[in-house]
Amino acid sequence: MAFDNTLVIIGNVTRDPEIRQTSGGNAMTTLAVAWNNRYLRDGERVEEAHFFDVVCFGQLAENVSESITRGMRVVVYGRLNHRKWETETGETRQKVEITAEDICPSLRWATASVAKNPFAGGNDGGGGGHRNRGPAGGTGRQPPVYEPPAASGGENWDGGGSSAYVPANEDPF
Repeated sequence: MAFDNTLVIIGNVTRDPEIRQTSGGNAMTTLAVAWNNRYLRDGERVEEAHFFDVVCFGQLAENVSESITRGMRVVVYGRLNHRKWETETGETRQKVEITAEDICPSLRWATASVAKNPFAGGNDGGGGGHRNRGPAGGTGRQPPVYEPPAASGGENWDGGGSSAYVPANEDPF
């Protein structure tokens, strides 16, 4: 039986990401994301906050710890995991967390500047791209660099600022 356990959640980061090393030396970052549910009940506005623990590994963990901060609105793509453990006092604890496949800032009310990591392998040296094959077509050319517009005094993660991108160069290749 096939089981697809994929989810996407959009919310605000409630604490700065914390990076650690696993016992095998792999980078692991944890953070929490809150999502608000707003609705009317008997003519009264009701708002409920839901909190999700998110964990990511490897290069994603390193990138998240360097790029994401408390208060940012993010899009998390991943899967649900159920963890169970025993405390030092013998109590059994359990929790459900999201294991992230990808995390990115939401561009609905903010802008972002993207910088590629150095590529450490692959066929054509292009870096990034689909399944480590470089940009589409395997040409090894780098995609255009995008920079956010100049500060207008309203850039923040709560709806201020502009969401428009300004290309840094005219030629996309």
